[in-house]
Amino acid sequence: MKQNSRTTLINMDRILKQISQVYYYIYTATILTTVVGYVLTMNEFNPIPMSSPTGIALKSFVIMYMMISIPLGLSIFSRQTKKCLEIDDDKIKFQTYKKAAILRLILIGTSLIGSIIVFFLLRTDVSLIFCAGISAIILLFFCKPTENKIYSDLKLDESNEEDK
Repeated sequence: MKQNSRTTLINMDRILKQISQVYYYIYTATILTTVVGYVLTMNEFNPIPMSSPTGIALKSFVIMYMMISIPLGLSIFSRQTKKCLEIDDDKIKFQTYKKAAILRLILIGTSLIGSIIVFFLLRTDVSLIFCAGISAIILLFFCKPTENKIYSDLKLDESNEEDK
Protein backbone atom coordinates (compact mmCIF):
# COMPACT_ATOMS: atom_id res chain seq x y z
CA MET A 1 0.00 0.00 0.00
CA LYS A 2 2.90 2.36 0.64
CA GLN A 3 4.12 1.73 -2.90
CA ASN A 4 0.70 2.68 -4.31
CA SER A 5 0.59 6.00 -2.40
CA ARG A 6 4.20 6.73 -3.36
CA THR A 7 3.40 6.13 -7.05
CA THR A 8 0.37 8.39 -6.67
CA LEU A 9 2.54 11.18 -5.24
CA ILE A 10 5.10 10.81 -8.04
CA ASN A 11 2.37 10.92 -10.70
CA MET A 12 0.73 13.89 -9.04
CA ASP A 13 4.00 15.83 -8.83
CA ARG A 14 4.70 15.18 -12.51
CA ILE A 15 1.21 16.27 -13.55
CA LEU A 16 1.39 19.35 -11.31
CA LYS A 17 4.66 20.41 -12.95
CA GLN A 18 3.24 19.97 -16.45
CA ILE A 19 0.08 21.94 -15.69
CA SER A 20 2.12 24.64 -13.94
CA GLN A 21 4.33 24.98 -17.02
CA VAL A 22 1.31 25.73 -19.20
CA TYR A 23 0.00 28.17 -16.57
CA TYR A 24 3.26 30.12 -16.48
CA TYR A 25 3.67 29.98 -20.28
CA ILE A 26 0.31 31.73 -20.57
CA TYR A 27 1.39 34.50 -18.19
CA THR A 28 4.75 34.80 -19.98
CA ALA A 29 2.95 35.13 -23.32
CA THR A 30 0.67 37.73 -21.72
CA ILE A 31 3.62 39.82 -20.55
CA LEU A 32 5.36 39.50 -23.93
CA THR A 33 2.17 40.47 -25.75
CA THR A 34 1.80 43.52 -23.51
CA VAL A 35 5.42 44.58 -24.05
CA VAL A 36 5.18 44.16 -27.83
CA GLY A 37 1.89 46.08 -27.88
CA TYR A 38 3.39 48.87 -25.81
CA VAL A 39 6.48 49.10 -28.04
CA LEU A 40 4.27 49.27 -31.13
CA THR A 41 2.23 52.00 -29.48
CA MET A 42 5.37 53.98 -28.69
CA ASN A 43 6.55 53.63 -32.31
CA GLU A 44 3.36 55.31 -33.51
CA PHE A 45 1.72 52.20 -34.89
CA ASN A 46 -1.52 53.27 -36.52
CA PRO A 47 -4.42 51.66 -34.68
CA ILE A 48 -7.49 50.24 -36.34
CA PRO A 49 -10.31 52.78 -35.96
CA MET A 50 -12.65 51.52 -33.27
CA SER A 51 -15.78 52.50 -35.18
CA SER A 52 -14.66 50.79 -38.39
CA PRO A 53 -16.26 47.46 -39.34
CA THR A 54 -12.95 45.69 -38.60
CA GLY A 55 -12.67 47.33 -35.18
CA ILE A 56 -16.24 46.47 -34.25
CA ALA A 57 -15.79 42.88 -35.47
CA LEU A 58 -12.55 42.39 -33.52
CA LYS A 59 -13.98 43.82 -30.32
CA SER A 60 -17.18 41.80 -30.65
CA PHE A 61 -15.26 38.60 -31.35
CA VAL A 62 -13.01 38.99 -28.31
CA ILE A 63 -15.89 39.81 -25.97
CA MET A 64 -17.99 36.91 -27.28
CA TYR A 65 -15.01 34.54 -27.09
CA MET A 66 -14.42 35.54 -23.47
CA MET A 67 -18.10 35.14 -22.57
CA ILE A 68 -18.13 31.66 -24.09
CA SER A 69 -14.64 30.35 -23.26
CA ILE A 70 -14.63 31.03 -19.53
CA PRO A 71 -17.83 29.14 -18.64
CA LEU A 72 -17.03 26.48 -21.24
CA GLY A 73 -13.52 25.92 -19.88
CA LEU A 74 -14.72 25.75 -16.30
CA SER A 75 -17.62 23.41 -17.09
CA ILE A 76 -15.50 21.04 -19.21
CA PHE A 77 -12.97 20.89 -16.39
CA SER A 78 -15.71 20.19 -13.85
CA ARG A 79 -17.23 17.39 -15.94
CA GLN A 80 -13.85 15.80 -16.62
CA THR A 81 -12.92 15.98 -12.95
CA LYS A 82 -16.14 14.17 -12.04
CA LYS A 83 -15.27 11.48 -14.60
CA CYS A 84 -11.81 11.20 -13.03
CA LEU A 85 -13.38 10.23 -9.72
CA GLU A 86 -14.78 7.07 -11.31
CA ILE A 87 -11.39 5.97 -12.69
CA ASP A 88 -9.50 3.50 -10.51
CA ASP A 89 -6.13 3.57 -12.28
CA ASP A 90 -4.16 6.53 -10.92
CA LYS A 91 -2.13 6.99 -14.09
CA ILE A 92 -5.22 7.32 -16.29
CA LYS A 93 -6.92 9.48 -13.65
CA PHE A 94 -4.01 11.94 -13.58
CA GLN A 95 -3.70 12.02 -17.38
CA THR A 96 -7.42 12.81 -17.74
CA TYR A 97 -7.12 15.50 -15.08
CA LYS A 98 -4.05 16.99 -16.79
CA LYS A 99 -5.81 17.20 -20.18
CA ALA A 100 -8.84 18.90 -18.64
CA ALA A 101 -6.73 21.37 -16.65
CA ILE A 102 -4.60 22.29 -19.66
CA LEU A 103 -7.67 22.72 -21.87
CA ARG A 104 -9.19 25.04 -19.26
CA LEU A 105 -5.98 27.06 -19.09
CA ILE A 106 -5.73 27.36 -22.88
CA LEU A 107 -9.36 28.42 -23.32
CA ILE A 108 -9.16 31.12 -20.67
CA GLY A 109 -5.57 32.11 -21.48
CA THR A 110 -6.45 32.67 -25.13
CA SER A 111 -9.15 35.07 -23.96
CA LEU A 112 -6.60 36.98 -21.90
CA ILE A 113 -4.00 37.24 -24.66
CA GLY A 114 -6.60 37.97 -27.35
CA SER A 115 -8.03 40.83 -25.29
CA ILE A 116 -4.60 42.40 -24.96
CA ILE A 117 -3.80 42.03 -28.67
CA VAL A 118 -7.09 43.58 -29.76
CA PHE A 119 -6.72 46.35 -27.15
CA PHE A 120 -3.42 47.39 -28.69
CA LEU A 121 -4.84 47.08 -32.22
CA LEU A 122 -7.75 49.37 -31.33
CA ARG A 123 -5.85 51.23 -28.63
CA THR A 124 -8.74 53.21 -27.22
CA ASP A 125 -11.26 50.70 -25.97
CA VAL A 126 -11.17 50.22 -22.20
CA SER A 127 -13.70 47.37 -22.28
CA LEU A 128 -10.97 45.10 -23.66
CA ILE A 129 -8.83 45.86 -20.61
CA PHE A 130 -11.78 44.71 -18.49
CA CYS A 131 -11.96 41.51 -20.56
CA ALA A 132 -8.26 40.91 -20.01
CA GLY A 133 -8.66 41.65 -16.31
CA ILE A 134 -11.57 39.25 -15.90
CA SER A 135 -9.65 36.49 -17.69
CA ALA A 136 -6.51 37.16 -15.65
CA ILE A 137 -8.40 37.07 -12.36
CA ILE A 138 -10.11 33.79 -13.26
CA LEU A 139 -6.78 32.27 -14.30
CA LEU A 140 -5.05 33.57 -11.19
CA PHE A 141 -7.65 32.51 -8.62
CA PHE A 142 -9.50 29.56 -10.11
CA CYS A 143 -7.03 27.89 -12.45
CA LYS A 144 -3.68 28.11 -10.70
CA PRO A 145 -2.50 24.52 -10.26
CA THR A 146 -1.59 23.54 -6.71
CA GLU A 147 -1.14 20.26 -4.92
CA ASN A 148 -4.07 21.02 -2.62
CA LYS A 149 -6.38 21.68 -5.56
CA ILE A 150 -5.45 18.38 -7.17
CA TYR A 151 -6.08 16.60 -3.86
CA SER A 152 -9.47 18.23 -3.44
CA ASP A 153 -10.51 17.94 -7.12
CA LEU A 154 -9.67 14.24 -7.26
CA LYS A 155 -10.65 13.60 -3.63
CA LEU A 156 -7.32 11.91 -2.97
CA ASP A 157 -7.46 12.44 0.79
CA GLU A 158 -10.60 10.30 1.04
CA SER A 159 -9.17 7.49 -1.08
CA ASN A 160 -5.92 7.46 0.95
CA GLU A 161 -7.92 7.18 4.19
CA GLU A 162 -9.87 4.23 2.77
CA ASP A 163 -6.59 2.42 1.93
CA LYS A 164 -5.50 2.55 5.59
